[in-house]
Amino acid sequence: MAINTIIVDDEKPARDELAFLLKSFPEINLIGQGKNGVEAVSLIKEHAPDLVFLDVQMPGLDGFGVLKKLVERKMKVPHVVFATAFDHYAVQAFEVNAVDYVLKPFDKGRIAKAIQRARKVMETETSPAERLEQLVSQLGTPRASTPVKVLVKSQQRLLLVDAEEVIFASIESGAITVLARDVEGTSNYRTLEELQAALDSDAFWRPHRSFLVNIHHIKEVVPWFKAGYMLKMSDKKQTQIPVSRSQTKTLRELFKL
Repeated sequence: MAINTIIVDDEKPARDELAFLLKSFPEINLIGQGKNGVEAVSLIKEHAPDLVFLDVQMPGLDGFGVLKKLVERKMKVPHVVFATAFDHYAVQAFEVNAVDYVLKPFDKGRIAKAIQRARKVMETETSPAERLEQLVSQLGTPRASTPVKVLVKSQQRLLLVDAEEVIFASIESGAITVLARDVEGTSNYRTLEELQAALDSDAFWRPHRSFLVNIHHIKEVVPWFKAGYMLKMSDKKQTQIPVSRSQTKTLRELFKL
């Protein structure tokens, strides 16, 4: 029986190494690779794989966050083998019902055991619905609600900022700038869509294609010409951010205008 498999890891050498090792197992049908949590969710939705080798530590949406997203969106949850450089993630891996975990650098013998375990689970698993219920309860633990942090590069320093501290982010010429309460700098995300998904919060909204704002840091809604609006933010400069025509309805719903 072919096992349709996806690899997700933010490090290309790790993806290449694992893909090379998986070629030795004829039952593994590698159908896709992703480099972050957002791509993982998209690939799983598109391909519905049987098995995913999923990196635990990825910027923004990590491996545990990917599973949480799948459950929240009521998508089919594949069998998961977590990949990590740190052994202490093993306990968490099994808390979220992972088939197995493998340590980096990868070992062919250990990969073989993980595949064998995955095959056994696939053959003996009872109800997928029951497994989903377990995932919902397990992902609802305090560990899953750990505050999301965003990496911001500012004056050659790499700073970790709590999501709730982020006031807004903007994109210009392909570069994303993040402004938080005490920090302003650049993000390693390529798009505002990726950043928004990583923040994993209903507090963030795209009033304009070039801006992502934290609605809790909107200080004032300013009426603008032609029935438009500007958002005055709570940063020191009280930055004004435009609301596009397509987002005006959302603005009215948010603040009952």
